[in-house]
Amino acid sequence: MINDNTAARALLRDKLLDGLRRAERTLFTRPAPKSARAQMKFLRTREGGSSKSLAERLGVSRKTVDRYLSGATKTPQKRLEAALAQETEADWQPQVRAQARERAATSAGLVISTTAYFALGPAGTSDAGRKRDVSVAVTPTHAAAILAARDTGATDTELHDLVAEAIADAYFRREGGGRAGLRVQIVDVERLDISF
Repeated sequence: MINDNTAARALLRDKLLDGLRRAERTLFTRPAPKSARAQMKFLRTREGGSSKSLAERLGVSRKTVDRYLSGATKTPQKRLEAALAQETEADWQPQVRAQARERAATSAGLVISTTAYFALGPAGTSDAGRKRDVSVAVTPTHAAAILAARDTGATDTELHDLVAEAIADAYFRREGGGRAGLRVQIVDVERLDISF
């Protein structure tokens, strides 16, 4: 594998964003709306009561939105079903999410658990690249940087470097040990879970 593999960085980004979404879901104090009608009602309130604005957000016609709101249509097509679930989850309990992010960025940090191929040093050494199963608590400083990068739309490379640096500091460079200059790259990610 090539260390600067664009596909690997994009995969890490996808897994990171998915991991953050799953972590946020565990924070919800109430279940999000499940039916298409309830999701439409919730999203319309988030759009200031505008069916037109909601239709644009979901990529459907205003009549489609109105049919679901009135109950005339109940079962959405797969694309609309996925969009409703994603948009509802994105807007559900924003204060709970904001409080968790604030805690992670100021005092608690994040726990990152991953199975990935880490490229560390030359072959034939104890630092040679290999697949590792790592679970680490990253510092609030690293958590703040990762969350800020996600919120500002950082590039795949920027997110990759932030996550690699956070894991390197928490796992590979802990307590010095003469490894302060160790450069860590995540080449391939099988699984990535995050918790607040």
